[in-house]
Amino acid sequence: MSGLARMASIPELRRRILFTLLMLCVYRMGVQIPTPGINGEALADFFKKKMETLFDMVNMFSGGGLENFSIFALGIMPYISASIIIQLLTVVVPRLEALSKEGEAGRRKITQYTRYGTIFLSVVQGFFIAAGLEGQSSSNGVPIVIDPGLHFRLMTVLTLTSGTAFIMWLGEQMTERGIGNGISLIIFSGIVARMPAAFGNTVQFVKEGQLPLMLAPVLLAMMVAVIAFIIFMETSQRRLPIQYAKRVVGRQVYGGQSSHLPLKINVSGVIPPIFASSLMMFPATIASFIKVDWVQKASALLSPGTLWYYVLYVALIVFFCFFYAAVTFKPDDVAENLKKNGGFIPGIRPGKKTADFLDRTLMRLTVIGAIYLSAVCVMPTLLIHSLNVPFYFGGTALLIVVGVAIDTIAQIESHMIMRNYDGFMRAGRIQGRR
Repeated sequence: MSGLARMASIPELRRRILFTLLMLCVYRMGVQIPTPGINGEALADFFKKKMETLFDMVNMFSGGGLENFSIFALGIMPYISASIIIQLLTVVVPRLEALSKEGEAGRRKITQYTRYGTIFLSVVQGFFIAAGLEGQSSSNGVPIVIDPGLHFRLMTVLTLTSGTAFIMWLGEQMTERGIGNGISLIIFSGIVARMPAAFGNTVQFVKEGQLPLMLAPVLLAMMVAVIAFIIFMETSQRRLPIQYAKRVVGRQVYGGQSSHLPLKINVSGVIPPIFASSLMMFPATIASFIKVDWVQKASALLSPGTLWYYVLYVALIVFFCFFYAAVTFKPDDVAENLKKNGGFIPGIRPGKKTADFLDRTLMRLTVIGAIYLSAVCVMPTLLIHSLNVPFYFGGTALLIVVGVAIDTIAQIESHMIMRNYDGFMRAGRIQGRR
């Protein structure tokens, strides 16, 4: 029996996968529902002028929702922005820090605050977008908003906020009752859903002569190389040897075996690029609709392809790499648990010395991970812009797609291992995973 057949034979796993697919279908259907009061043809013409700008990135993360100005036009980015703010506040606000240490009850309270923040950011972002669209028109002078005014702004804010709240609920349901991380899968589905259209547009550019035919295989080879590099880095680990001391309890001998502590090279996963993209997009989206000279100049400086955009983007990626690594991995707690269980790293004294060693190791791995993420997110995009290639998927999108796919497969594998099904490891494609 193949790995996929074994996977389908597990009722709970099959139910989780089907539930996840159903929720993703609901999300994709919602992307196609337009917000009332918008001239669709004028909006499509308006977005043609916004290609290769930050709008293109926002549209990619919303799965085409912004281009259609659907009820899901804001996408999941307000939720991600709110999560960033709450996590940063957790470090500096004592009450939030105390809540984060209170276990499940504290996490539920923090989640509640994140939801409130999502609604607030959705209202602010929705209002600015609605107000900005009222002054926009197509190249023929046809206004995008059919009937501008306060009623349109209120209706748009209510529609977009409700859409974001619904997406947030979908993501939470997928995480709890489905497979994989719901929020990441929503972003994943949005990017993947736009790939056929992107490839189709690229083929059209080749036919029209805008893209040299000899350059298309180079782009494909570059894409395959980036994907292979991402898979290699995301599955790479630094394995720290762990030795457990022997203990004699009565006539039984416990411990004495060797093990290892796996530390991923990229400890933070795809979280830093997602967080960095969210922070880059949120103020830029609002600034694009504010008709003030200095605001427009600042927005132009932070457009994709500019030096300041890449500098700020890399800085945010590096910051979130270290921040997320510090939040998710506690060397002191790991060292204390090892000490309690009679474990130690050979050549390192238990306790504080072990914690310091783990901290130094984590710091070095985080540096490597930050360089890797920055290179993958920036280098392909730089190459695309330098060649003036109308290709829609740079390193950030590929990183998110591949990273989320690997994490989801790992969760499926965990479900199968827990039920003593080893189909993937014996006969599947992830045979080499350890």
